[in-house]
Amino acid sequence: MGDERGTLLTRPMLALISSTFVSLAGFYFLLSVVPLYANEVGGGSAGAGFATAAFMFSTVLAQTQMPRALARFGYRPVLASGLLFLGLPAFLYAFTTGLLSVLAVTLARGVGFGIVTVVFAALVVELAPAERRGEALGLFGVSITLPAIFCNPLGLWLVDGYGYWSVFLLGGMAPLLGFVSFLGPRATRGGGRASGAGFLEGISRGPLLRLVFLFAVCTMVGGVLLTFLPLAAPGVGVFSAATAILALGLATTAGRLWAGRFGDRNDPRGLLAPGLVLAALGVATLAQGGPALLAGAALFGIGFGMLQSATLVMVMARVSKDEYGLGSTLWNAAFDAGTGLGAFLFGFVIEVGGFSSAFYLCAALLLSTLLIVRLDRAAEKHA
Repeated sequence: MGDERGTLLTRPMLALISSTFVSLAGFYFLLSVVPLYANEVGGGSAGAGFATAAFMFSTVLAQTQMPRALARFGYRPVLASGLLFLGLPAFLYAFTTGLLSVLAVTLARGVGFGIVTVVFAALVVELAPAERRGEALGLFGVSITLPAIFCNPLGLWLVDGYGYWSVFLLGGMAPLLGFVSFLGPRATRGGGRASGAGFLEGISRGPLLRLVFLFAVCTMVGGVLLTFLPLAAPGVGVFSAATAILALGLATTAGRLWAGRFGDRNDPRGLLAPGLVLAALGVATLAQGGPALLAGAALFGIGFGMLQSATLVMVMARVSKDEYGLGSTLWNAAFDAGTGLGAFLFGFVIEVGGFSSAFYLCAALLLSTLLIVRLDRAAEKHA
């Protein structure tokens, strides 16, 4: 791997990747199961959307406070609190009986998720050699999307075979294992503190705002698919939501890993337009249902993975070294606010027009975002 400065898989990096993997496993076990449970306890499809929206609402609120928290306390104490918030409340789902109690537990878990996503992404950039940052973020993406590949559909399969309690148990235990995995070895360099630049200050910068808006649109569509596919194609057959979400996770992992390596050698901006077109084509194909479900999920996943990697690399390149916490906050806030907003808004769209209409609308929304790519190119040329 070359000299020490160019070494990617150091002990701190391996501890971070393993903690990310198990912690996000807990998140993905519950990602599609909680909306399904909210629907079952009487919330309907709107209640399923509320569940995802509530989670992302508290997630984003927590994320907006992260630049200041990291500046004051450093990475390790903040991450420890986030892992506990993400894991412990999940056990309480087994005792909920109505939509309001489900939403209360979900709000608490969202705080933990908001904390850990910001800290994990910031630490990857801090620990990686500058010349291998894209590759490190690609590896980080794999540690996030591998749980999505297996744990998201596995959660749906476990509900079908063993009931909700089994998934609630796994969803609570996994982040606690991540707590042990990361906090064992010393996993940060230096003081482990980030810049005190605030969320509003960062998002007011045009180059960052354009990327945040573009990525938020993409994650809106992702939130729609992960929330409503289990309702649109129930069951566990070949052409079911569980299999489609598995295909989506595999494709997202491949797209994100390839895009990370591409971004180290080329301008990652070149991935934005192709990623948007692939994602739009995928979600339009999903609207056909049946055998097209898997092809659409795979196409969307490839495009979405490319966009995840490209936008994260670009955001981190547009902040200074002591603002990695800010960059991570903005990117993760775009991810989670978009996911929650998509689930919330499209719950009502689906109530009125059905699943196919919602998916076609998502495709149109993605294609309209190509305008942001053009505006960003023009702005950078005149900067």
